[in-house]
Amino acid sequence: MTHEATANTAPEAQDASEGFLALLREGEIEMDRVAAYLDGLRHTERVVAIRSTGRKDQARLYAAAQGFAPVRLADLVLPGTGDAKTVRHFGKNTLPAFTHFEKRFCRPAGQPGDAPEELWGFNFQSLQPLTGPGYFIARSSPEPTSVPEVWVDYHRVPPEAPAGWPTVRSNDRGVGRLVYGSMIDTLRRVSEHVTIGSAAKGGKDMGSWFLLCREP
Repeated sequence: MTHEATANTAPEAQDASEGFLALLREGEIEMDRVAAYLDGLRHTERVVAIRSTGRKDQARLYAAAQGFAPVRLADLVLPGTGDAKTVRHFGKNTLPAFTHFEKRFCRPAGQPGDAPEELWGFNFQSLQPLTGPGYFIARSSPEPTSVPEVWVDYHRVPPEAPAGWPTVRSNDRGVGRLVYGSMIDTLRRVSEHVTIGSAAKGGKDMGSWFLLCREP
């Protein structure tokens, strides 16, 4: 599936968006209902649904997802996925512009599929030539939480680029430093395929959120 192919405007995709937004806006968010709804959609419908959300929707959903269900590294790259194989997560952030993007993950060679210690990844988006690829290493959150969460840590970058990925660049210099420097995203589970993240820089919450939908 191409990046553009997810912009499905078919009636069923529109219905998926409306149903999802209703669950986020009708009052207190019931995470069990949200998860069941998203699990019942097709992949293209899930992507359209999460990309229909606005800033307030995502902020409320991130808060509601706290303690809902665990998310582990093996949920982002499934155990049966081959070493260094790219897994695409289609995203929608709350920035003022260029809100559609992807996070692409892989499990480095030598890591157990069911319990890897880390994943490698980068950000795929239209401003990548300017900002750089925004490489990161994903790891289990070290903070005590009621259920496991994942950190996407931009302080650390992979030692090498898997085949087909852009050249690894540090996030400590150039324009990339302004975007990714000193940043850690925290991911929480929403459904089987969907996670929601919040960005922090220097340990301070940025008031910026994003939704991700893993490809099947």
